[in-house]
Amino acid sequence: MAEVKCSIAVSADGFVTGEPQSREAPFGHAGERLHEWMFADPVDPLDAPIIDEIVDGFGAFVMGRRMFDSGSGPWDTSWTGFWGDDPPYHGPVFVLTHHEREPLPMEGGTTFVFVTDGIESALEQAQEAAGGKDVSVTGGADTVNQFLAAGLLDELHLHVVPITLGHGQRIFDGVGELRLEAVSVVASPTVTHVRYRPQR
Repeated sequence: MAEVKCSIAVSADGFVTGEPQSREAPFGHAGERLHEWMFADPVDPLDAPIIDEIVDGFGAFVMGRRMFDSGSGPWDTSWTGFWGDDPPYHGPVFVLTHHEREPLPMEGGTTFVFVTDGIESALEQAQEAAGGKDVSVTGGADTVNQFLAAGLLDELHLHVVPITLGHGQRIFDGVGELRLEAVSVVASPTVTHVRYRPQR
Protein backbone atom coordinates (compact mmCIF):
# COMPACT_ATOMS: atom_id res chain seq x y z
CA MET A 1 0.00 0.00 0.00
CA ALA A 2 1.32 3.46 -0.91
CA GLU A 3 2.47 5.57 2.02
CA VAL A 4 3.19 9.21 2.90
CA LYS A 5 6.80 9.73 3.88
CA CYS A 6 9.09 12.57 4.89
CA SER A 7 12.87 12.63 4.69
CA ILE A 8 14.52 15.73 6.16
CA ALA A 9 17.88 16.86 7.54
CA VAL A 10 17.89 18.29 11.05
CA SER A 11 20.43 19.72 13.48
CA ALA A 12 21.07 18.04 16.83
CA ASP A 13 18.90 20.70 18.48
CA GLY A 14 15.98 20.06 16.13
CA PHE A 15 16.18 22.76 13.46
CA VAL A 16 15.68 22.00 9.77
CA THR A 17 16.76 25.46 8.65
CA GLY A 18 18.27 28.60 10.08
CA GLU A 19 17.12 32.21 9.90
CA PRO A 20 16.56 34.55 8.17
CA GLN A 21 15.63 32.73 4.97
CA SER A 22 15.92 34.42 1.58
CA ARG A 23 16.41 33.48 -2.04
CA GLU A 24 20.12 34.15 -1.60
CA ALA A 25 20.27 32.11 1.64
CA PRO A 26 17.37 29.61 1.61
CA PHE A 27 18.62 27.91 4.79
CA GLY A 28 19.41 31.12 6.65
CA HIS A 29 22.43 31.09 8.94
CA ALA A 30 22.61 27.29 8.64
CA GLY A 31 23.98 27.65 5.12
CA GLU A 32 24.67 24.25 3.59
CA ARG A 33 25.81 22.65 6.85
CA LEU A 34 22.75 20.40 7.21
CA HIS A 35 23.24 18.97 3.72
CA GLU A 36 27.02 18.75 3.24
CA TRP A 37 26.90 14.96 3.72
CA MET A 38 24.70 14.69 0.61
CA PHE A 39 27.26 16.40 -1.62
CA ALA A 40 30.51 15.04 -0.16
CA ASP A 41 33.13 13.82 -2.63
CA PRO A 42 33.17 10.95 -2.24
CA VAL A 43 29.82 10.28 -0.58
CA ASP A 44 30.16 7.95 2.41
CA PRO A 45 29.02 4.43 1.38
CA LEU A 46 26.64 4.35 4.36
CA ASP A 47 24.96 7.55 3.16
CA ALA A 48 24.82 6.76 -0.58
CA PRO A 49 21.76 4.45 -0.61
CA ILE A 50 19.88 6.82 1.70
CA ILE A 51 20.56 9.76 -0.62
CA ASP A 52 19.13 7.71 -3.50
CA GLU A 53 15.94 7.10 -1.48
CA ILE A 54 15.23 10.81 -0.89
CA VAL A 55 13.75 11.39 -4.35
CA ASP A 56 13.69 8.02 -6.12
CA GLY A 57 10.58 5.87 -6.06
CA PHE A 58 8.03 8.57 -5.25
CA GLY A 59 5.07 9.31 -7.47
CA ALA A 60 4.45 12.86 -6.22
CA PHE A 61 5.72 15.42 -3.73
CA VAL A 62 4.28 18.04 -1.34
CA MET A 63 6.23 21.06 -0.12
CA GLY A 64 5.63 24.36 1.62
CA ARG A 65 5.78 27.76 -0.05
CA ARG A 66 9.09 28.68 1.59
CA MET A 67 10.78 25.57 0.25
CA PHE A 68 9.90 26.69 -3.27
CA ASP A 69 10.38 30.42 -2.66
CA SER A 70 11.55 31.68 0.71
CA GLY A 71 9.30 34.73 0.45
CA SER A 72 5.59 35.22 1.07
CA GLY A 73 2.79 37.32 -0.33
CA PRO A 74 1.78 37.58 -4.01
CA TRP A 75 3.89 35.58 -6.45
CA ASP A 76 6.79 36.87 -8.48
CA THR A 77 6.02 34.65 -11.48
CA SER A 78 9.54 35.06 -12.85
CA TRP A 79 10.70 32.88 -9.93
CA THR A 80 10.74 29.16 -10.80
CA GLY A 81 12.35 27.67 -7.68
CA PHE A 82 15.82 27.01 -6.34
CA TRP A 83 16.70 24.12 -8.67
CA GLY A 84 17.19 25.63 -12.12
CA ASP A 85 15.38 24.45 -15.25
CA ASP A 86 15.51 20.74 -14.36
CA PRO A 87 14.49 20.19 -10.69
CA PRO A 88 15.35 16.81 -9.16
CA TYR A 89 11.75 15.67 -8.62
CA HIS A 90 10.81 14.54 -12.16
CA GLY A 91 7.16 14.34 -11.17
CA PRO A 92 4.29 16.48 -9.84
CA VAL A 93 5.11 18.72 -6.86
CA PHE A 94 2.21 20.26 -4.91
CA VAL A 95 3.23 23.55 -3.28
CA LEU A 96 1.19 24.84 -0.33
CA THR A 97 0.47 28.55 -0.61
CA HIS A 98 -2.09 31.23 0.22
CA HIS A 99 -1.76 32.79 -3.24
CA GLU A 100 -3.02 31.30 -6.48
CA ARG A 101 -0.64 30.59 -9.33
CA GLU A 102 -0.92 28.61 -12.55
CA PRO A 103 0.89 25.23 -12.70
CA LEU A 104 4.55 25.54 -13.66
CA PRO A 105 5.94 22.78 -15.90
CA MET A 106 9.73 22.36 -15.89
CA GLU A 107 12.25 20.23 -17.73
CA GLY A 108 12.64 16.58 -16.77
CA GLY A 109 8.97 15.96 -15.96
CA THR A 110 8.63 18.18 -12.88
CA THR A 111 5.45 20.26 -12.67
CA PHE A 112 4.82 22.56 -9.70
CA VAL A 113 1.12 22.75 -8.82
CA PHE A 114 0.12 25.48 -6.35
CA VAL A 115 -2.49 24.49 -3.76
CA THR A 116 -4.38 27.11 -1.75
CA ASP A 117 -6.81 24.94 0.24
CA GLY A 118 -4.58 23.16 2.75
CA ILE A 119 -2.60 20.01 3.39
CA GLU A 120 -5.50 17.58 3.02
CA SER A 121 -6.25 18.85 -0.47
CA ALA A 122 -2.57 18.84 -1.42
CA LEU A 123 -2.19 15.28 -0.18
CA GLU A 124 -5.34 14.10 -1.96
CA GLN A 125 -4.11 15.61 -5.23
CA ALA A 126 -0.62 14.18 -4.72
CA GLN A 127 -1.93 10.69 -4.01
CA GLU A 128 -4.10 10.78 -7.11
CA ALA A 129 -1.18 11.98 -9.23
CA ALA A 130 1.22 9.42 -7.70
CA GLY A 131 -0.54 6.52 -9.41
CA GLY A 132 -0.17 4.09 -6.52
CA LYS A 133 3.38 5.13 -5.57
CA ASP A 134 4.42 6.72 -2.27
CA VAL A 135 4.09 10.47 -1.70
CA SER A 136 7.00 12.47 -0.24
CA VAL A 137 6.48 15.49 2.02
CA THR A 138 9.74 17.31 1.39
CA GLY A 139 9.51 20.23 3.84
CA GLY A 140 9.91 22.74 5.28
CA ALA A 141 9.43 22.49 9.00
CA ASP A 142 5.96 24.07 9.14
CA THR A 143 4.62 21.77 6.43
CA VAL A 144 6.07 18.64 8.05
CA ASN A 145 4.69 19.72 11.43
CA GLN A 146 1.22 20.18 9.94
CA PHE A 147 1.32 16.66 8.50
CA LEU A 148 2.56 15.22 11.82
CA ALA A 149 -0.12 17.08 13.83
CA ALA A 150 -2.82 15.79 11.48
CA GLY A 151 -1.56 12.20 11.70
CA LEU A 152 -0.94 12.06 7.95
CA LEU A 153 2.69 10.84 7.91
CA ASP A 154 3.39 7.10 7.80
CA GLU A 155 7.17 7.47 7.99
CA LEU A 156 9.57 10.18 9.18
CA HIS A 157 13.22 9.78 8.18
CA LEU A 158 15.42 12.23 10.10
CA HIS A 159 19.02 12.84 9.01
CA VAL A 160 20.56 14.20 12.22
CA VAL A 161 23.68 16.29 11.63
CA PRO A 162 25.94 16.76 14.69
CA ILE A 163 25.72 20.55 14.87
CA THR A 164 23.50 22.95 16.79
CA LEU A 165 21.90 26.02 15.22
CA GLY A 166 20.35 27.70 18.26
CA HIS A 167 17.41 29.14 16.34
CA GLY A 168 15.50 28.69 13.12
CA GLN A 169 12.58 26.54 11.97
CA ARG A 170 12.22 23.53 14.29
CA ILE A 171 10.59 20.20 13.63
CA PHE A 172 7.85 19.04 16.06
CA ASP A 173 6.87 22.59 17.06
CA GLY A 174 3.12 22.64 17.69
CA VAL A 175 2.73 18.93 16.93
CA GLY A 176 1.68 17.81 20.41
CA GLU A 177 2.49 14.42 21.86
CA LEU A 178 3.77 11.67 19.57
CA ARG A 179 5.39 8.30 20.05
CA LEU A 180 8.03 7.62 17.41
CA GLU A 181 8.66 3.95 16.70
CA ALA A 182 12.28 3.59 15.53
CA VAL A 183 12.47 1.36 12.47
CA SER A 184 16.16 1.70 11.60
CA VAL A 185 19.28 3.65 12.53
CA VAL A 186 22.28 4.11 10.24
CA ALA A 187 25.21 6.25 11.39
CA SER A 188 28.05 7.52 9.22
CA PRO A 189 30.79 9.84 10.53
CA THR A 190 28.86 12.97 9.49
CA VAL A 191 25.14 12.14 9.93
CA THR A 192 22.84 9.71 11.72
CA HIS A 193 19.80 8.51 9.78
CA VAL A 194 16.86 7.53 12.00
CA ARG A 195 13.72 6.15 10.39
CA TYR A 196 10.56 6.47 12.51
CA ARG A 197 6.92 5.51 12.22
CA PRO A 198 4.91 8.19 14.06
CA GLN A 199 2.26 6.87 16.47
CA ARG A 200 -0.51 8.88 18.14
